[in-house]
Amino acid sequence: MDIVRRNRKAKVVATLGPASSSREMIEKLSRAGADVFRINMSHASHDLMRDLVARIRQVEASVGRPIAILGDLQGPKLRVGLFAEGKAVLEPGQTFTLDNNPEPGDTTRVHLPHPEILASVEAGHRLLIDDGKLQLKAVATEPGKIICTVVTGTKISDRKGVSLPDTDLPV
Repeated sequence: MDIVRRNRKAKVVATLGPASSSREMIEKLSRAGADVFRINMSHASHDLMRDLVARIRQVEASVGRPIAILGDLQGPKLRVGLFAEGKAVLEPGQTFTLDNNPEPGDTTRVHLPHPEILASVEAGHRLLIDDGKLQLKAVATEPGKIICTVVTGTKISDRKGVSLPDTDLPV
């Protein structure tokens, strides 16, 4: 496969993920024109980062030209904690609790390491998880706990983002 001509003024950025992080796929993307490989560091462990960088550098040696790596750092974001199985599937109508217990979560609850959220959400407020894919509605609050009903169910996994469209948070 021929390398795409590189006399352009723009760079092509390819994001690496589960379907595109093998050495073979990185080389295909590079030969197809990718100049920069983006790694979403909010979902990558240190070991995965080391492996991806090593694969990119192997491809760099193979194609004989420099390849840039873009580490996309996670900015400040409100996130849920971890799940014992790495994920849980929530169904519409079920009860799900966000709390200050740091133990890994399951299909009934998850840690929410943000006391300002636990103190600010009120019954009736919406909580949107994972860019709104999972929608919860607070039905009750207790100290250190928000008890919710699942409105729109789906899979939830470790460290997904939380949005609070109805809640004013202290800055």
